[in-house]
Amino acid sequence: MPAENAAVAVVAAEAPPRRTPSTYPAEFAARMAGRIKRPLGELFGLRNFGVNLTRLEPGAQSALRHAHRSQDEFVYVLEGELTLATDAGEQPLRAGMCAGFPAGSANGHHLINRSRGAAVYLEVGDRSAGDRVSYPDDDLQAVRGDDGTWRYLHKDGRPYDG
Repeated sequence: MPAENAAVAVVAAEAPPRRTPSTYPAEFAARMAGRIKRPLGELFGLRNFGVNLTRLEPGAQSALRHAHRSQDEFVYVLEGELTLATDAGEQPLRAGMCAGFPAGSANGHHLINRSRGAAVYLEVGDRSAGDRVSYPDDDLQAVRGDDGTWRYLHKDGRPYDG
């Protein structure tokens, strides 16, 4: 059942950007400078999966390199050029290319804009309660609560302050 007053159709590039640029702890959030996410799925009251229209300015990255235990992820490049960094190395992605990451693959990944122009892509992922995320390059792990919020911990299990 759609959310009360949910949109039926919108111009994706005109959707409001996410209010909080990053939910990472402060020491990691700053690394998301130059990333603008427009949460499209929320506009329609979607609860089972999320869809974001994301713009990365030159030098920006999509996220910290990460892997989900329970969440499938899919990205489709609409404009520009990006570098996909995974455990296997780096691969260029151009408009029209896509990539997917099945839940539990443990393949740490993220996108980086090393080009001279902005890049735009769609990202789709499910919203599995209890999902856990590992970050192979950082002292960080995340757990998604039943209420949909992320809790960030050090790799040894200590919570981040704030």
